[in-house]
Amino acid sequence: MKGGLALAAGGTLFGGYALAEPFRLRVSRYELRPKSWPQGLRLRAAVIADLHVCDPWMGLARVHQIVARTNALKPDVVLLLGDFIASRRMSRISGLIPYAQPIPNGDWAKVLKGLEAPLGVHAVLGNHDWWADEEAQTRRSGPTVVGTALQDVGIAVYQNDSVRLETENGAFWLAGLADQWALFPPWRADGQYPPIPYEGLHDLPATLAQVTDDAPVVLMAHEPDIFAEMGDLADRVAVTISGHTHGGQVRLFGYAPVVPSRYGRRFLYGHIVDGDRNLVVSGGLGCSGLPIRFGVPPEIVALDIMGA
Repeated sequence: MKGGLALAAGGTLFGGYALAEPFRLRVSRYELRPKSWPQGLRLRAAVIADLHVCDPWMGLARVHQIVARTNALKPDVVLLLGDFIASRRMSRISGLIPYAQPIPNGDWAKVLKGLEAPLGVHAVLGNHDWWADEEAQTRRSGPTVVGTALQDVGIAVYQNDSVRLETENGAFWLAGLADQWALFPPWRADGQYPPIPYEGLHDLPATLAQVTDDAPVVLMAHEPDIFAEMGDLADRVAVTISGHTHGGQVRLFGYAPVVPSRYGRRFLYGHIVDGDRNLVVSGGLGCSGLPIRFGVPPEIVALDIMGA
């Protein structure tokens, strides 16, 4: 009986903490020194990923808090890495009563308009931003309602685009990749899904073709899988910044049972170095699938990038 009581108590504590953890907020800091980064050029980037805005788990008051905490970091640039909304479709797929009550896109976008940085606020879209947009899925192309909401408040949205940003101590390129899991696949003639479950709109060669000089490149990519798929272009990107995985969202003793990546736990979370290449994967801020987090508290990421 004592064992049963202990198990029940442990389950209650786990469940209570998992439901409470989505309301925590921390800042995770990384100092990166890519070999290709010029001496004297120092950049602080604040990264916001996977908000999954909805009531009650990520309401407008919570987004206001995140904006204020981000501005307090005094970043040079703010990077928004997609999944701005919670897809109710996923709740239906999992058989749950929908827990995520939507918030009008214009409302949360107006809160994000309060983000401040000398080099601006820049965004890419995530898979949920595409999955929740039935018209965009039908067209199999943009614009999306989420992208339009961001652009309406003056936030640049990148879809395989690159822009050169100037600082007092030098320049760098900011590249934004279109989403790699954007589209649900069409049914094939035999009624079976293709081997890859989602279709991407990403085009890394076209994105980097817009880079016209030797200044370093910072790549925003919602899913981190592109880090393993750059091929001959890999050396051109100094830093890749991603979200999407939520750090597993639930991690038990460091182990994540579910990671939405073709590479398993290889790009689960944090600063990943492959030779001279750098990838930072944010644990994100919101929830997907279930409104719980465990072992992966919500985070804003502060990146200080400087020469080696």
